[in-house]
Amino acid sequence: MELKPPSASDPILVWGGGAIGGTIAAYWARAGVPVLLVDIVQAHVEACRTTGLRIEGPVDQFTQQVPAVTPSELQGVYSRIVLAVKAQNTAAVMLDLLPHLAADGFVLSAQNGLNEITIAEHAGADRTIGCYIGFASDWLGPGQVLYGGRAEVVIGEIEGPSRPRTADMHRLMQIFEPEAVLTENIWGYLWSKLCLASMLFATALNNDDMPSNFADPKRVLVFDRLAREVMAVACARHVTTQPFRNFDPLAFAPGSDESVSRAAVAQLALRWRNSAKKHSGFWRDMAVRKRRTEVDPMLGPVADFGKQAGLDMPALCTLIGLVHDIEDGRREQSWDTFQVLLDECVRQSGHLQSQA
Repeated sequence: MELKPPSASDPILVWGGGAIGGTIAAYWARAGVPVLLVDIVQAHVEACRTTGLRIEGPVDQFTQQVPAVTPSELQGVYSRIVLAVKAQNTAAVMLDLLPHLAADGFVLSAQNGLNEITIAEHAGADRTIGCYIGFASDWLGPGQVLYGGRAEVVIGEIEGPSRPRTADMHRLMQIFEPEAVLTENIWGYLWSKLCLASMLFATALNNDDMPSNFADPKRVLVFDRLAREVMAVACARHVTTQPFRNFDPLAFAPGSDESVSRAAVAQLALRWRNSAKKHSGFWRDMAVRKRRTEVDPMLGPVADFGKQAGLDMPALCTLIGLVHDIEDGRREQSWDTFQVLLDECVRQSGHLQSQA
């Protein structure tokens, strides 16, 4: 089927106007691509459609008026919908979204985690496109987003080879990120991101920035153990992980040498030392916005898949529990909280050495 470019009568619908969705929508709108933003924050919607959405940071700075509505104001059906809400909201949002999805349309997941699974359960695998988003951004307030650093954007079908629609979305993503990748192994990228995300969640347990966390030799064991647990699950599920900018998850694959994994962590310290975004979005959720993180929809499935494969996940399960403790007010983001995870990783490391 020949794809038609987005038009005023069938704009790209971007559902979620925060850090990811807002940044992409602003770039598309600036380039003249018809787009409609959907967001639940009325003040943000009003700012975007009147005074404009302000993109700030070292990569670019501009203000762009973006057509925007709240979900209750949305009407019509759309052939292209980019979903950019928090992972924990995916299932609920899909119920509101489906009546607005054209019969021959699709949903592209510009999110963290394995949300393509949930989207496919609601819309069908044939109406789902996968997307890996790695760039650094934060929603600062109504009409204001920090674009902290360029990074990977990857598009791919969740089943089968690339199609004309996938190539079409890849071309559109290149408006925002010229080096966007079109892949036939989107799951490999998504699992690689989960490997990295497990380490970013660990940095959010304390208030040190990401470069300081990754550069500290005594903390490397934590990042090594978490990444190795995620990679063990990926291998058990026969996923071929994909390297991306300054990060190769194979450094943490079963049997990889410790010197290789330590070098990979050092690269992460360098990556964020050169970024305007010094804390992860997970840290910001807990420290600034005081809301629940994406730990359950992102790392929860990894732990579940691991258990199904008969794998022990002590570091990952401890991390998830500590994030819950912070979210529920039982612990603070501090070195003491990080120390709990470090102690568990030390115990686990000693246990593995005794078995060797």
